[in-house]
Amino acid sequence: MLDTVVNFLNDLLWGKVLIYGLVATGLYFTLRLAFIQITHFKHSAQLMLKSRQGPTKEGLTSFQVFCTSMAARVGAGNMAGVAVAISAAGPGAIFWMWLIAVLGMATAMIESTLAQVYKVRDKDGQFRGGPSYYMEKGLGLRWMGVLFAIFLIIAFGLVFNAVQANTIAGAMSTIFDLAPSTVGITLVICSGFIIVGGLKKVAKVSEIIVPFMALSYISIAFIVVIMNISELPGIFMLVIKSAFGLQEVVAGGVGYAIAQSMQAGIARGLFSNEAGMGSAANIAASASPNPNHPASQGFIQMMGVFVDTIVICTATAAIILLAGDVSADSDGIAITIQALTSHVGNWGGIFIALAILLFCFTSIIANYSYAETNVLFLTRNNKKALPLFRICVLGMVMFGAVAKIGLVWNLADLSMGLMATVNIIALLMLSKLAIKVINDYRYQLKAGKSPTFDSSQFPELAHLNNGIWTGNRGPKNETPIDDVVSEPTKA
Repeated sequence: MLDTVVNFLNDLLWGKVLIYGLVATGLYFTLRLAFIQITHFKHSAQLMLKSRQGPTKEGLTSFQVFCTSMAARVGAGNMAGVAVAISAAGPGAIFWMWLIAVLGMATAMIESTLAQVYKVRDKDGQFRGGPSYYMEKGLGLRWMGVLFAIFLIIAFGLVFNAVQANTIAGAMSTIFDLAPSTVGITLVICSGFIIVGGLKKVAKVSEIIVPFMALSYISIAFIVVIMNISELPGIFMLVIKSAFGLQEVVAGGVGYAIAQSMQAGIARGLFSNEAGMGSAANIAASASPNPNHPASQGFIQMMGVFVDTIVICTATAAIILLAGDVSADSDGIAITIQALTSHVGNWGGIFIALAILLFCFTSIIANYSYAETNVLFLTRNNKKALPLFRICVLGMVMFGAVAKIGLVWNLADLSMGLMATVNIIALLMLSKLAIKVINDYRYQLKAGKSPTFDSSQFPELAHLNNGIWTGNRGPKNETPIDDVVSEPTKA
């Protein structure tokens, strides 16, 4: 019964609503921002490279935020998810992953900029924010923020963590013959140790692990590509032909083949890079950006989408497709393990198992940090609810380690789809302001200045009396956000 309901809703969301909605939204923002992901790509990379700099008393550095968002992004979707997409819909799914990533970079720019504009300072002095906050403070629709927060808590706090634990258990079972229950218990203990420390501890751990694991995985994929460099043009053409159903022209069914390829590629691509979903915006709001302007964090998160999908997902796809025939009966991560093993020998499987352990473990703790911010939104910064929520998160980690992958992946798709739908509506409603803020940054940058933001220059933000964005040119208001009474901007 549950399978039937979940499959029906997924078919509705991913077969119609989000397939077109995400592409259309990404294309709209790309055009409105004049292809910012291309014209300002170099600037995004420069900001990321110097993102360790900046004030940290009231927030995290942009590099810590980048690593935490990458910890959430880089996980099951990059390894098991790519394998699932290829086995279900063919190599063409990779092309649609690329497309949704390029368009998604503009969407990520919008949502992260808005998260910075509407961020708040909690009672401990830590910046908090994200879609729930810009829905309440920007649109005046707390009910919408509550709805998003609930979907995110279900998705990231619960279901997605089950997916990550499921992938880890599968890898450990395949390579080391460890019982899923043993893997689950170990994950619960290690995850619990970190998440009790809250957002800052998650960020510190991510800052250490993420660069190491990403560079290691990309290096192995690069070696595989060099070993098979002569086959690379043929693999690229295979992806393009499959994406547009050119291989099915003779046999018929071209439209169906393209639809399947699009659905698998966009669904798995979004699951991996999270552009438009509203998830990474939760941690983006926690940064003290450098330059001190909301749009600077948008550029950082835009680069995160690129690294996740264009670089890391493509690395996995290259490993799998260059391996040739891999058992179609295998689930998720087993396909990736088989593929790398065929390239480099048995140690390749061990490497994938260890990589997936790090990738998915950091995803679990980063996913928790997203959900924590939304729990505090629902409870109006009452931290008494956090211990119970942490128990629920760890319970889902244990469940995921021993569950069957099919239902878990389908639940992940459903919760992600509901989240994305609500967030996309809010982004479109607030897009005029977001574009105005981004253009303010670009204008100052073009004038040779280091961009700074003053909310008093934006009449739409007159109600934000929290002192966060007026410190550059005006007196700072230290009133805690819980005590601030404000009227939201009319949508």
